[in-house]
Amino acid sequence: MEPTSIDWAGIAVGFGGGLALFLYGMRKMTEALKTVAGTGLKDVLGKLTTNRVTGAVSGAVVTAAIQSSSVTTVMVVGFVSSGLLTFTQSVGVIMGANVGTTVTAQIIAFDITEYSLAMIGAGFLTELLAKKPAIRHYGVAVMGLGLLFFGMGLMGEATEPVQRHEPFVAFLQDMRNPLLGLAAGFAFTAIVQSSSATTGIVIVLATQGFINLETGIALILGSNVGTCVTATLAAIDRPREAVKAAAVHVLFNLAGVVLLVGFIAPFADLVRSLSPVASDLAGTARLAEEVPRQIANAHTIFNVACTALFIGIAGVFAVAAERLVPGRAKAADLATAPAYLDDLYLAQPAVALDRVKLELQRLAQMVRAMVSDALPATLAGDERALDALRERDVQVDELHGEIVSYLGRLSTGELVDPLPLRLQEYFGIANDIESVGDTVATGLATLGRKRLARGVQFRAETIAHLERLAGDAAAGIDHSLAAFRDRDTVAARRLLRSKGAFNQRVDEARTALVRSMGDAAGAGLAEYRLAVELIDEVKLLHTLARRIARAFLGAQPGRDASASSD
Repeated sequence: MEPTSIDWAGIAVGFGGGLALFLYGMRKMTEALKTVAGTGLKDVLGKLTTNRVTGAVSGAVVTAAIQSSSVTTVMVVGFVSSGLLTFTQSVGVIMGANVGTTVTAQIIAFDITEYSLAMIGAGFLTELLAKKPAIRHYGVAVMGLGLLFFGMGLMGEATEPVQRHEPFVAFLQDMRNPLLGLAAGFAFTAIVQSSSATTGIVIVLATQGFINLETGIALILGSNVGTCVTATLAAIDRPREAVKAAAVHVLFNLAGVVLLVGFIAPFADLVRSLSPVASDLAGTARLAEEVPRQIANAHTIFNVACTALFIGIAGVFAVAAERLVPGRAKAADLATAPAYLDDLYLAQPAVALDRVKLELQRLAQMVRAMVSDALPATLAGDERALDALRERDVQVDELHGEIVSYLGRLSTGELVDPLPLRLQEYFGIANDIESVGDTVATGLATLGRKRLARGVQFRAETIAHLERLAGDAAAGIDHSLAAFRDRDTVAARRLLRSKGAFNQRVDEARTALVRSMGDAAGAGLAEYRLAVELIDEVKLLHTLARRIARAFLGAQPGRDASASSD
């Protein structure tokens, strides 16, 4: 018998609250998993993407583990823009990520709502009492999973009063029209920006016996199209590689839906034949028992089949994305604009730190070029050459500021070992590299101006001593930066041990300058004083090189940076 009146406001509140808890639980679970597992999974993804097939497998595994295809995409975009992956290889990973997202539906299809409060309590206590950050994050993941199921339970309870409400039942019956189901799934996913939310609601409706498998498939296909809106919006004003990845996502999803939408009925029969059967139930009870799992299985089978079908033509998707996403005009001032940093990568700190390393190497190249030009400009250059050094230092300062600002934003997120040490290392190295630029612009260049003002002309013997020391200092900078780039602890320790030998060469140069003063004319004292100041600045360059090596070693296991001191 149909109820005489229905409290639609109460249903809306109950359903909306349940949906909010569902989405919040999903977000907390995903955030916790990506924080605790993201670093290791990034390495797995990087090693297993040698071809399209292994890329698809790794994309599925990583996405299933962290329950977020967007995080997997961030990793892939980072690899492509760093040159570690070709874009065609990345297409396989993106396809595999779609398979990984189906694990969400499989989890939701388990009817464990009665244990949701226990999971919430256990997860909260684990977060509260655990000492290790990783264990606390796992506790948050369990609590998020509990909130997810608790929210599903609330949505189910909220819809119970309309189980026999004829207009509502008739509306759901209309959803059996594939196009209407497709449109409804698309619209809801586009609005809430979460295909997981749509999947959860579809399974709740199936659990209540409201929809059959065909309707559920149509709604899931609609959500696959609707999530393209999410991908497109997320790609706005992002790096070109991210936009191309979004284009592949959209093309892949649309192609799969177009192929299946006309064959929902036979596909449903296939899914039924491959899914468990509740033979002792009938009617609504049987629908509530079987259909949720069948919908989850349909979601998985569809995405696995699409990946298997399209993986062989991944290159076609790559070419289509390249044509859809034209190259962007380069920034007018490439020297000061970051080439690798984007807030997109902050969602995955391990990837963001990889990007910072690339930007630090770019900063180091700018500074190293300044070092090469510094001594010639100081010893014999004119005002224009010295001014150019200062102008280049301004560019270095601006890029350094961008890097430090990015690291500051990254530091406010959730970081697990060994990321905090890497963050500290990169802060130190960024400051030391910038200090090398300052030494050139405010140290050596200033002494060059003194030379011009005093009319000093260095003799060939003095220039030889200074060039020898400057070469040693520049080599030290090269060694420290190479050790940082290659994570070479042996080279870094070797540089630290070079302090004594370098200081001995400094003393020998000073002694030689004193001895040569007797052979100089009246300008000898001015030349000597200026040369000694130059030696001190060159010595500072070598000190900064050792500090870069020390910052790198300080972030390694055991923190062995004690081979030498400044």
